[in-house]
Amino acid sequence: MARDYYEVLGVPRGAGAEELQQAYRKLARTYHPDVNADPAAEERFKEVNEAYSVLSDPGTRARYDRFGPDFRQIPADFDERAAAAGFGRGAQGRGAQGRGARAGADRGRTRRGGGTAAGQGFDGGGGFSGDGDLGGGFGGDVDGFGIDFEDLVGDLFGARGAAGPIPGADQEAELELTVEEAFHGGRRRVTLAGPDGPRSYQVTIPPGVVDGQRIRLAGQGGQGSGGGRAGDLYLAVRIAPHPRYRLSGRDIHVELPVTPWEAALGASVAVTTPRGEAKVRVVAGSSCGRRLRLRGEGMPNPNGGTGDLYAEVRVMVPPTLTPAERQLFEQLAAESTFTPRT
Repeated sequence: MARDYYEVLGVPRGAGAEELQQAYRKLARTYHPDVNADPAAEERFKEVNEAYSVLSDPGTRARYDRFGPDFRQIPADFDERAAAAGFGRGAQGRGAQGRGARAGADRGRTRRGGGTAAGQGFDGGGGFSGDGDLGGGFGGDVDGFGIDFEDLVGDLFGARGAAGPIPGADQEAELELTVEEAFHGGRRRVTLAGPDGPRSYQVTIPPGVVDGQRIRLAGQGGQGSGGGRAGDLYLAVRIAPHPRYRLSGRDIHVELPVTPWEAALGASVAVTTPRGEAKVRVVAGSSCGRRLRLRGEGMPNPNGGTGDLYAEVRVMVPPTLTPAERQLFEQLAAESTFTPRT
Protein backbone atom coordinates (compact mmCIF):
# COMPACT_ATOMS: atom_id res chain seq x y z
CA MET A 1 0.00 0.00 0.00
CA ALA A 2 1.18 3.52 -0.75
CA ARG A 3 2.49 5.48 2.20
CA ASP A 4 0.19 8.02 3.83
CA TYR A 5 0.85 11.36 2.10
CA TYR A 6 0.88 13.19 5.43
CA GLU A 7 3.55 10.79 6.64
CA VAL A 8 5.56 11.34 3.45
CA LEU A 9 5.71 15.10 4.10
CA GLY A 10 6.10 14.66 7.85
CA VAL A 11 3.11 16.86 8.73
CA PRO A 12 -0.02 16.28 10.86
CA ARG A 13 -3.35 15.68 9.17
CA GLY A 14 -4.54 19.13 10.16
CA ALA A 15 -1.55 20.92 8.63
CA GLY A 16 -2.29 24.22 6.89
CA ALA A 17 -1.17 25.32 3.44
CA GLU A 18 1.92 27.15 4.71
CA GLU A 19 3.08 24.19 6.80
CA LEU A 20 2.63 21.87 3.81
CA GLN A 21 4.60 24.18 1.55
CA GLN A 22 7.46 24.55 4.01
CA ALA A 23 7.72 20.78 4.48
CA TYR A 24 7.59 20.21 0.72
CA ARG A 25 10.28 22.76 -0.09
CA LYS A 26 12.62 21.35 2.55
CA LEU A 27 12.22 17.79 1.27
CA ALA A 28 12.44 18.84 -2.40
CA ARG A 29 15.75 20.59 -1.77
CA THR A 30 17.04 17.51 0.03
CA TYR A 31 16.03 14.86 -2.52
CA HIS A 32 16.16 16.67 -5.87
CA PRO A 33 18.21 14.42 -8.21
CA ASP A 34 20.29 17.39 -9.33
CA VAL A 35 21.63 17.91 -5.81
CA ASN A 36 21.41 14.40 -4.33
CA ALA A 37 23.42 11.62 -5.97
CA ASP A 38 21.84 8.86 -3.88
CA PRO A 39 20.07 6.43 -6.28
CA ALA A 40 17.09 6.30 -3.90
CA ALA A 41 16.74 10.09 -3.86
CA GLU A 42 14.90 10.27 -7.19
CA GLU A 43 12.15 7.90 -6.03
CA ARG A 44 11.87 9.75 -2.73
CA PHE A 45 11.66 13.03 -4.66
CA LYS A 46 8.82 11.66 -6.80
CA GLU A 47 7.02 10.45 -3.67
CA VAL A 48 7.32 13.90 -2.07
CA ASN A 49 6.01 15.59 -5.24
CA GLU A 50 3.07 13.19 -5.44
CA ALA A 51 2.14 13.82 -1.81
CA TYR A 52 2.35 17.60 -2.13
CA SER A 53 0.42 17.68 -5.42
CA VAL A 54 -2.52 15.99 -3.69
CA LEU A 55 -2.46 17.74 -0.32
CA SER A 56 -1.81 21.25 -1.67
CA ASP A 57 -5.11 21.26 -3.59
CA PRO A 58 -8.05 21.63 -1.17
CA GLY A 59 -10.50 19.70 -3.36
CA THR A 60 -8.11 16.84 -4.08
CA ARG A 61 -7.02 16.73 -0.44
CA ALA A 62 -10.65 16.42 0.68
CA ARG A 63 -11.16 13.45 -1.67
CA TYR A 64 -7.94 11.86 -0.44
CA ASP A 65 -8.96 12.28 3.20
CA ARG A 66 -12.32 10.75 2.44
CA PHE A 67 -11.48 7.87 0.09
CA GLY A 68 -7.82 7.14 0.74
CA PRO A 69 -5.09 6.32 -1.81
CA ASP A 70 -7.59 5.09 -4.44
CA PHE A 71 -9.50 8.39 -4.45
CA ARG A 72 -8.76 8.97 -8.15
CA GLN A 73 -10.77 5.87 -9.00
CA ILE A 74 -13.92 7.20 -7.32
CA PRO A 75 -16.14 9.20 -9.71
CA ALA A 76 -16.67 12.87 -8.96
CA ASP A 77 -20.46 12.32 -8.89
CA PHE A 78 -20.27 9.58 -6.27
CA ASP A 79 -22.67 11.35 -3.89
CA GLU A 80 -25.17 12.02 -6.69
CA ARG A 81 -25.13 8.35 -7.64
CA ALA A 82 -25.57 7.36 -4.01
CA ALA A 83 -28.48 9.79 -3.66
CA ALA A 84 -30.06 8.43 -6.84
CA ALA A 85 -29.85 4.96 -5.33
CA GLY A 86 -31.82 6.24 -2.33
CA PHE A 87 -29.13 6.77 0.27
CA GLY A 88 -28.76 10.53 0.20
CA ARG A 89 -25.78 11.86 2.10
CA GLY A 90 -25.27 8.51 3.79
CA ALA A 91 -22.33 8.19 1.43
CA GLN A 92 -20.45 10.96 3.19
CA GLY A 93 -17.05 9.73 4.33
CA ARG A 94 -15.65 10.21 7.77
CA GLY A 95 -12.48 11.86 6.49
CA ALA A 96 -9.74 12.20 9.04
CA GLN A 97 -11.86 10.41 11.67
CA GLY A 98 -11.16 7.17 9.85
CA ARG A 99 -7.67 7.10 11.26
CA GLY A 100 -8.07 3.54 12.45
CA ALA A 101 -9.63 2.24 9.21
CA ARG A 102 -8.71 -1.30 8.29
CA ALA A 103 -8.57 -2.98 4.91
CA GLY A 104 -11.63 -5.04 4.00
CA ALA A 105 -9.70 -6.89 1.32
CA ASP A 106 -11.44 -10.19 2.18
CA ARG A 107 -14.66 -8.75 0.76
CA GLY A 108 -13.13 -6.72 -2.07
CA ARG A 109 -14.07 -6.94 -5.71
CA THR A 110 -13.37 -4.80 -8.74
CA ARG A 111 -15.70 -1.84 -9.29
CA ARG A 112 -16.92 -1.25 -12.80
CA GLY A 113 -16.12 2.04 -14.46
CA GLY A 114 -13.42 3.06 -12.02
CA GLY A 115 -11.27 -0.02 -11.65
CA THR A 116 -10.60 0.14 -7.92
CA ALA A 117 -10.86 -2.71 -5.45
CA ALA A 118 -13.93 -2.19 -3.30
CA GLY A 119 -12.29 -3.70 -0.26
CA GLN A 120 -9.09 -1.66 -0.46
CA GLY A 121 -8.77 0.07 2.90
CA PHE A 122 -6.58 3.00 3.87
CA ASP A 123 -4.92 2.78 7.23
CA GLY A 124 -4.84 6.27 8.73
CA GLY A 125 -6.39 8.07 5.77
CA GLY A 126 -10.12 7.86 6.34
CA GLY A 127 -10.52 5.47 3.42
CA PHE A 128 -12.63 2.38 2.81
CA SER A 129 -12.88 -0.24 5.53
CA GLY A 130 -15.09 -2.96 6.85
CA ASP A 131 -16.74 -0.76 9.47
CA GLY A 132 -20.48 -0.51 9.80
CA ASP A 133 -21.32 2.64 7.84
CA LEU A 134 -20.95 3.64 4.24
CA GLY A 135 -18.66 6.53 5.19
CA GLY A 136 -16.37 4.05 6.93
CA GLY A 137 -15.66 2.10 3.82
CA PHE A 138 -16.55 -0.73 1.50
CA GLY A 139 -18.00 -3.80 3.19
CA GLY A 140 -20.55 -4.07 5.99
CA ASP A 141 -23.96 -2.47 6.43
CA VAL A 142 -24.81 1.12 5.53
CA ASP A 143 -25.41 3.26 8.61
CA GLY A 144 -26.85 0.27 10.43
CA PHE A 145 -29.80 -0.16 8.04
CA GLY A 146 -28.85 -3.72 7.14
CA ILE A 147 -27.98 -2.83 3.54
CA ASP A 148 -24.79 -4.40 2.28
CA PHE A 149 -22.44 -1.81 0.80
CA GLU A 150 -21.29 -4.15 -1.96
CA ASP A 151 -24.93 -4.39 -3.07
CA LEU A 152 -25.10 -0.59 -3.14
CA VAL A 153 -21.91 -0.35 -5.16
CA GLY A 154 -23.33 -2.83 -7.64
CA ASP A 155 -26.44 -0.70 -8.03
CA LEU A 156 -24.49 2.56 -8.31
CA PHE A 157 -22.08 1.39 -10.97
CA GLY A 158 -24.30 -0.80 -13.06
CA ALA A 159 -23.17 -4.17 -11.76
CA ARG A 160 -26.75 -5.42 -11.49
CA GLY A 161 -30.00 -4.62 -13.21
CA ALA A 162 -28.98 -1.19 -14.52
CA ALA A 163 -31.51 0.35 -16.88
CA GLY A 164 -29.68 1.62 -19.94
CA PRO A 165 -26.00 2.38 -20.53
CA ILE A 166 -23.95 3.86 -17.72
CA PRO A 167 -20.93 6.01 -18.67
CA GLY A 168 -17.55 5.30 -17.17
CA ALA A 169 -16.10 7.58 -14.52
CA ASP A 170 -13.63 10.31 -15.38
CA GLN A 171 -10.26 9.69 -13.80
CA GLU A 172 -7.30 11.88 -12.95
CA ALA A 173 -3.58 11.24 -12.61
CA GLU A 174 -0.54 13.44 -12.14
CA LEU A 175 1.92 14.26 -14.92
CA GLU A 176 5.20 15.58 -13.56
CA LEU A 177 7.24 17.73 -15.94
CA THR A 178 10.50 19.61 -15.74
CA VAL A 179 10.47 23.33 -16.46
CA GLU A 180 12.12 22.63 -19.81
CA GLU A 181 9.49 20.02 -20.76
CA ALA A 182 6.67 22.38 -19.80
CA PHE A 183 8.31 25.23 -21.73
CA HIS A 184 8.90 23.39 -25.01
CA GLY A 185 6.06 20.85 -24.94
CA GLY A 186 6.24 17.83 -27.22
CA ARG A 187 5.23 14.19 -27.13
CA ARG A 188 5.87 11.93 -24.17
CA ARG A 189 4.99 8.37 -23.31
CA VAL A 190 3.30 8.05 -19.93
CA THR A 191 2.72 4.77 -18.11
CA LEU A 192 0.08 4.63 -15.37
CA ALA A 193 -1.05 1.83 -13.09
CA GLY A 194 -4.53 0.51 -13.79
CA PRO A 195 -6.89 -2.23 -12.54
CA ASP A 196 -5.76 -4.50 -15.37
CA GLY A 197 -2.07 -3.65 -15.08
CA PRO A 198 0.07 -0.76 -16.39
CA ARG A 199 -1.24 1.22 -19.35
CA SER A 200 0.85 3.43 -21.62
CA TYR A 201 -0.30 6.59 -23.38
CA GLN A 202 1.36 8.82 -25.97
CA VAL A 203 0.63 12.29 -24.64
CA THR A 204 0.98 15.54 -26.58
CA ILE A 205 2.11 18.29 -24.20
CA PRO A 206 1.34 21.79 -25.50
CA PRO A 207 4.17 24.33 -25.11
CA GLY A 208 3.84 26.53 -22.05
CA VAL A 209 1.71 24.33 -19.80
CA VAL A 210 1.64 25.61 -16.23
CA ASP A 211 1.31 23.96 -12.84
CA GLY A 212 -2.21 22.65 -12.25
CA GLN A 213 -3.23 22.70 -15.92
CA ARG A 214 -5.05 19.54 -17.03
CA ILE A 215 -4.50 17.60 -20.25
CA ARG A 216 -7.54 15.59 -21.37
CA LEU A 217 -7.27 12.13 -22.92
CA ALA A 218 -10.76 11.44 -24.26
CA GLY A 219 -12.15 7.97 -23.66
CA GLN A 220 -9.20 6.80 -21.54
CA GLY A 221 -10.94 6.89 -18.16
CA GLY A 222 -13.10 4.26 -16.48
CA GLN A 223 -14.96 1.82 -18.71
CA GLY A 224 -18.70 2.22 -19.05
CA SER A 225 -21.24 -0.56 -18.60
CA GLY A 226 -24.26 -1.57 -20.58
CA GLY A 227 -22.83 0.03 -23.69
CA GLY A 228 -22.04 3.32 -21.95
CA ARG A 229 -19.12 5.42 -23.18
CA ALA A 230 -15.80 5.35 -21.41
CA GLY A 231 -14.88 8.26 -19.17
CA ASP A 232 -12.00 10.64 -19.82
CA LEU A 233 -8.56 10.64 -18.25
CA TYR A 234 -7.23 13.99 -17.07
CA LEU A 235 -3.51 14.45 -16.49
CA ALA A 236 -2.90 17.21 -13.96
CA VAL A 237 0.41 18.91 -14.69
CA ARG A 238 2.80 19.27 -11.78
CA ILE A 239 6.04 21.09 -12.56
CA ALA A 240 8.91 19.76 -10.46
CA PRO A 241 11.12 22.16 -8.49
CA HIS A 242 14.14 23.24 -10.50
CA PRO A 243 17.60 24.10 -9.18
CA ARG A 244 17.86 27.15 -11.47
CA TYR A 245 14.38 28.36 -12.41
CA ARG A 246 11.49 29.47 -10.22
CA LEU A 247 8.07 29.88 -11.80
CA SER A 248 5.43 32.44 -10.89
CA GLY A 249 2.52 31.89 -13.25
CA ARG A 250 4.10 32.29 -16.68
CA ASP A 251 7.02 34.38 -15.43
CA ILE A 252 10.40 32.72 -14.87
CA HIS A 253 12.83 33.92 -12.20
CA VAL A 254 16.55 33.16 -12.23
CA GLU A 255 19.56 34.34 -10.27
CA LEU A 256 22.24 36.25 -12.19
CA PRO A 257 25.71 36.04 -10.61
CA VAL A 258 27.92 39.04 -11.49
CA THR A 259 31.36 40.22 -10.39
CA PRO A 260 31.77 43.36 -8.26
CA TRP A 261 33.23 45.27 -11.22
CA GLU A 262 30.37 44.19 -13.53
CA ALA A 263 27.89 45.41 -10.95
CA ALA A 264 29.76 48.68 -10.43
CA LEU A 265 30.68 49.48 -14.05
CA GLY A 266 27.84 47.80 -15.92
CA ALA A 267 28.20 44.93 -18.36
CA SER A 268 26.46 42.71 -20.87
CA VAL A 269 26.09 39.32 -19.19
CA ALA A 270 24.92 35.93 -20.50
CA VAL A 271 21.96 34.32 -18.75
CA THR A 272 20.66 30.79 -19.34
CA THR A 273 16.95 30.49 -20.16
CA PRO A 274 14.82 27.47 -21.14
CA ARG A 275 14.98 28.79 -24.72
CA GLY A 276 18.80 29.02 -24.65
CA GLU A 277 21.38 31.63 -23.80
CA ALA A 278 20.35 35.28 -23.80
CA LYS A 279 22.17 38.53 -23.08
CA VAL A 280 21.07 40.94 -20.40
CA ARG A 281 22.44 44.41 -19.71
CA VAL A 282 23.54 44.91 -16.11
CA VAL A 283 23.13 48.60 -15.34
CA ALA A 284 26.12 50.33 -13.72
CA GLY A 285 25.71 50.61 -9.97
CA SER A 286 23.55 47.48 -9.63
CA SER A 287 23.30 45.90 -6.18
CA CYS A 288 22.17 42.45 -5.07
CA GLY A 289 18.45 41.93 -5.54
CA ARG A 290 18.06 44.20 -8.57
CA ARG A 291 15.75 42.54 -11.10
CA LEU A 292 16.42 42.76 -14.81
CA ARG A 293 13.48 41.98 -17.08
CA LEU A 294 13.67 40.11 -20.38
CA ARG A 295 10.32 40.57 -22.08
CA GLY A 296 8.78 37.50 -23.70
CA GLU A 297 11.40 35.08 -22.36
CA GLY A 298 9.01 33.48 -19.87
CA MET A 299 6.64 30.55 -20.41
CA PRO A 300 4.93 30.67 -23.82
CA ASN A 301 1.18 31.01 -24.05
CA PRO A 302 -0.69 29.77 -27.17
CA ASN A 303 -3.48 32.24 -26.37
CA GLY A 304 -1.14 35.24 -26.07
CA GLY A 305 0.34 36.91 -23.04
CA THR A 306 3.71 35.15 -22.96
CA GLY A 307 5.47 35.52 -19.62
CA ASP A 308 8.70 37.39 -18.91
CA LEU A 309 12.02 36.28 -17.45
CA TYR A 310 13.40 38.14 -14.44
CA ALA A 311 17.13 37.88 -13.70
CA GLU A 312 17.98 38.86 -10.13
CA VAL A 313 21.47 40.25 -9.62
CA ARG A 314 23.75 38.50 -7.13
CA VAL A 315 27.13 40.15 -6.63
CA MET A 316 29.77 37.47 -6.11
CA VAL A 317 33.14 38.18 -4.50
CA PRO A 318 36.17 35.99 -5.31
CA PRO A 319 36.53 33.49 -2.45
CA THR A 320 40.32 33.75 -2.64
CA LEU A 321 42.19 36.87 -3.80
CA THR A 322 45.44 36.90 -5.72
CA PRO A 323 48.07 39.36 -4.48
CA ALA A 324 47.24 41.70 -7.37
CA GLU A 325 43.49 41.53 -6.68
CA ARG A 326 44.04 42.19 -2.99
CA GLN A 327 46.17 45.22 -3.82
CA LEU A 328 43.48 46.61 -6.13
CA PHE A 329 40.73 46.10 -3.54
CA GLU A 330 42.88 47.75 -0.88
CA GLN A 331 43.48 50.67 -3.21
CA LEU A 332 39.74 50.94 -3.87
CA ALA A 333 39.02 50.83 -0.14
CA ALA A 334 41.50 53.65 0.44
CA GLU A 335 40.20 55.82 -2.40
CA SER A 336 36.43 55.31 -2.12
CA THR A 337 34.23 57.32 0.22
CA PHE A 338 31.19 55.10 -0.40
CA THR A 339 29.54 53.36 2.53
CA PRO A 340 26.28 51.38 2.31
CA ARG A 341 25.55 51.79 6.03
CA THR A 342 24.64 55.47 6.17
